[in-house]
Amino acid sequence: MLSRLVSGFSPITRRRLKIFHDNRRAWWSLWVFLVLFVLSLGAELIANDKPLVMRYQGQWYAPLFIDYPETTFGGFLPTSTDYRDPYVREEIEAEGWMLWPLIPYDYQTLDMSLDSPAPSAPDPHHWLGTDDQGRDVLARVIYGFRLSVVFALVLTIGSLMLGVLFGGVQGYFGGKTDLIGQRLSEIWSGLPVLFLLIILASLVQPNLWWLLGIMLLFSWLGLVDVVRAEFLRARNLEYVRAAKALGLPSRLIMWRHVLPNAMVATLTFIPFLFTGAITTLTALDFLGFGLPPGSPSLGELVAQGKNNLQAPWLGITAFISLSLMLSLLVFIGEGLRDAFDPRHIHAAARESVPEPTAIQVTTQADETRKPDHVR
Repeated sequence: MLSRLVSGFSPITRRRLKIFHDNRRAWWSLWVFLVLFVLSLGAELIANDKPLVMRYQGQWYAPLFIDYPETTFGGFLPTSTDYRDPYVREEIEAEGWMLWPLIPYDYQTLDMSLDSPAPSAPDPHHWLGTDDQGRDVLARVIYGFRLSVVFALVLTIGSLMLGVLFGGVQGYFGGKTDLIGQRLSEIWSGLPVLFLLIILASLVQPNLWWLLGIMLLFSWLGLVDVVRAEFLRARNLEYVRAAKALGLPSRLIMWRHVLPNAMVATLTFIPFLFTGAITTLTALDFLGFGLPPGSPSLGELVAQGKNNLQAPWLGITAFISLSLMLSLLVFIGEGLRDAFDPRHIHAAARESVPEPTAIQVTTQADETRKPDHVR
C-alpha cells in the first residue's frame, strides 16, 4: 500500500519514506499518536455531560450543539438545561429518551453523587476515579491531551516560521547581519523566561493565547542556529552562485533554492520542539503559572497527584499519560532523524540497486577481453 501511495514522489523522497516505514517503532508510534489525537478532537462526543441526541414528545433535539432552556422539557427556569438533574431526567425519560456519550461527564462536571469523599477511587462510573473536586479524571485526560497537542502544534508552527525567517536571513547574508543577529539572539536567549512568566502571571490573568504569545517569544531561538548553519552551507553551492549571477532577487533564491535544503535538518528538529512545548506547558501548569484554574491540564493533574498522595490513581494516570505522549513523539522524531540522515539514504540507495549475478559478471568480463574491432 505504501508503494502505491508514494509512487509519484521523487526517488529520494521514496527512500526517506521507506526508511521511516522500516523503522517499525516510529511507524507505529505515528499511527498510535494520530489515532489518539483524532479521538481527542472529538472529545465532546466521547466525554460530555449533555446527551448526544434525544427525543422528547415526538421531537428530536441535539443538546450537544444547541443550548435548550429548561422550560423546553417541562422545567420551571429559563436557564440552560442541566440534563443530570434528576427532575429533568425523569421528565424527559417519561416522554422520550436520551443517548449519552461513552463518558457522561465533561472535564469540569462536578459529580455530587459520589459514594465517597473526593478524590474517589476508580469505579464503574468513573473508570480512572475523580480528582479532589469530584471531576472525572478520564474526561480531563482526554480534554487535556487535546489541549496539550493543539498548544504544542500552534507553538511549533509559530516557532518554525520565526526560526526559519531569522536563521535564514542571518545565514544567507552573513557578515554584519549574521554578527548582529547572533549577538541579539544571545541576549534574548539569556533572559529568564520563568521569572518573566511569574511576573506577568501576577499582573494579568493567564489564558491560552496569552501563554502562547509569551512562549513564542522564546521558543524559536532553538531553531535559529540550525537554520543559520544550513543557509551558511548552502549559500556557497554552485547553483546558488549561478542564481546570484543571473540577477535573481535574494528572496527568490532563499525561497526556491536554499530553503528546501535547509528544511531537511529543520524537519528532524520539529518533533523534539513539539515535545519541549508539551513539557513546558505541563511544567508551568504544575507550578501554577500556566492555564487558568479549572482548565483540563495534565500539569494540573500532576499537581493534584502530588497534593493527594492518598489517591495514587491521580499520579499514576498523569505519569502514564505524559509518558505515553512524549514517548510516541520521541520515537517519531527518531524515525524522522534516520529518514533524513544522508548515511541511511545512501545505504537505502545501494540496497535498491540489484547486485549483478555471476552470469552477468562473466559476460561483462568476456566483453572487456574482446578486441575493439570484435566488440
